[in-house]
Amino acid sequence: MRVFRWSAAFVLLLQAAIAATPPPVRPNIIVITLDTTRADRMGFLGSNRGLTPNLDAVAKEGVVFSRAYSHVPLTTASHANIFTGTYTQFNRVNDFGVPLAKTLPYLPDILRQNGYHTGAFVGSLILDPLDGTAPGFDRGFDVYDAGFHLRRQGANRYQTVERRADDVVQHALGWLSQVPNGPFFLWVHLYDAHDPYDPPPPFKDRYSSQPYDGEIAYMDSVLGKLFAELRKHAIFDETMIAVMADHGESLGAHGESTHGVFLYDETLHVPLLIKLPLNRAGGKKIESRASLVDVAPTILAEARVPVPAQMQGESLLNLVQPKSGKTQPEERPAYAETDYPHRAFGWSSLRALRTGKYLYIQSPDRELYNQIADPVAAHNLASDSAAVADTLSSQLKDFRRKTAQTLVELAKPDPEQLKKAQALGYVTSDATPENDDKNLAGVDPKGKIEISNLLHDAMFDVEDARYVDAIPKLDKVLAQAPDMPVANMQYGVAQSRLKNYDKALVPLQKAVKLQPDSGMGHYELGLALFETGDWKSAAPQFEAAVERAPRWADAHFSLAAVYARIDRVPDAMTELDAALSLDPDHYRANLLRGRILSLQGNAPAAISNLEKAVEVQPDSREAHLFLGDAYEQLGRVMDAAKERVAAQQLSGPRK
Repeated sequence: MRVFRWSAAFVLLLQAAIAATPPPVRPNIIVITLDTTRADRMGFLGSNRGLTPNLDAVAKEGVVFSRAYSHVPLTTASHANIFTGTYTQFNRVNDFGVPLAKTLPYLPDILRQNGYHTGAFVGSLILDPLDGTAPGFDRGFDVYDAGFHLRRQGANRYQTVERRADDVVQHALGWLSQVPNGPFFLWVHLYDAHDPYDPPPPFKDRYSSQPYDGEIAYMDSVLGKLFAELRKHAIFDETMIAVMADHGESLGAHGESTHGVFLYDETLHVPLLIKLPLNRAGGKKIESRASLVDVAPTILAEARVPVPAQMQGESLLNLVQPKSGKTQPEERPAYAETDYPHRAFGWSSLRALRTGKYLYIQSPDRELYNQIADPVAAHNLASDSAAVADTLSSQLKDFRRKTAQTLVELAKPDPEQLKKAQALGYVTSDATPENDDKNLAGVDPKGKIEISNLLHDAMFDVEDARYVDAIPKLDKVLAQAPDMPVANMQYGVAQSRLKNYDKALVPLQKAVKLQPDSGMGHYELGLALFETGDWKSAAPQFEAAVERAPRWADAHFSLAAVYARIDRVPDAMTELDAALSLDPDHYRANLLRGRILSLQGNAPAAISNLEKAVEVQPDSREAHLFLGDAYEQLGRVMDAAKERVAAQQLSGPRK
């Protein structure tokens, strides 16, 4: 841990003088976001499950906001709300892979411009700005620790698409140990509570019947280590620590298994805890409604940094310590929306407003709930209280109209980024983002939620190579929604991986027909055609994929592979060069390029590619054999023999 200029004893003296001493002008700031974490699992919010003793201890020294709300039940979109201080209808990050515009105010960038050292340590591919689905999120960070990638069959989930909380925190502590003196901003994102729920030992056994709770208990134990290190090095007391969830988890409430579709409290009521420097107002609980867009303005206010006019949230310090002579600020409504039902399934989008004692949800079958009398939203009052519903509908539309003005240009998600979101169980679309009332037309998601659950589970099955398990689930989905592009594509992928190409081609062709702009659809259809030996038909599919996703290395490689088989070798080399410019460690691109050069008699040029292929996948028999052939062409007999021995010791080429 870095050396800090204040001793622990001096910090204690400062604590004794809190009432007379203003907080540091530039406090250290730590933001901890707990992915998919329900408010009702927090001890400091009334849970008696005993899952969060470390967070509960911090809550006694901080300020708890008991009625805090997320604005969208999706990870990237919610984190955009948190760090820009703007609503989704303003920042337009409403789906995976939508770039965070450079014109938006962004907390890390603002703090860095004001002298902060900035570091981000995230737990999942979903927030990887380079290889994941959060382009632009690294703006303003000195260090953004991500580096995730898609799983290959048999690979460990926690070394590819996500990492455990302990790994994230250890990386963060490593950064803190080296960060120069001066204020720092640290973001720690823990993904463990996101499904599939699979806590490590001993939490796996202890919570075998409730693995979701086990994940939260595990995260809390790891945060205890972080807080202990901060205390050990006399950093804890002087640091502002903001802990929140990006959204919650339905866990079957209202029929939804996970999150993304509905706007009820199970996914939108989130824990929010802020420990101020020198533990000011420690132990205070704020009952007034708060929102995640308020987090960035609150942090900037505490750091004595001007809040950009574009930020739409308000500093929560006004609730913690109202200015002398001023009354408590009037409670503000909490707005939320989700376009996920529309973009993923073609159903209606949803919007919600929490104001007064009511929760109002704008949907084809609109909903109204008295949250005081009916906190679980079991009794829809919209029909019986039509006048109230009409009033709140008008207020919601007016609120959204006032907060939707933006200069952000709509951007189209990259198909490879969307493929990575699918690896985490999300249904995705690479259609151009929309944010208007047209999305509110269509089927009400309440009557179709089982389709979402089935498709979500089937996609995890496909990701985990459980194709036989996925197919009956997809059969049920397609029986109810035969024209759903993603379901057709997932069904085709599952059959294709099982080598049932006759069953794969029709649904994949249908997926492409239904969604012709889908780069992923063209790519998967191309793969199936390639495997049947219909290379000439596969080529235009891969060409379409490359056209729609020019930065997708796999698409360039697949196009190169089919060009090589239809005697378009120069074109194949061009595509291989493109793939390797995007991913120099691409195993198959290095292997194919090296093999082509070797067969052309250009062994000197082939060596670097083939050596790279062996380096990336040392258990590839094929790579050792090809490298041995190239060495022999160069007269490097001993090296060639060594590679052939290595090949003989391997059972076969790695797939």
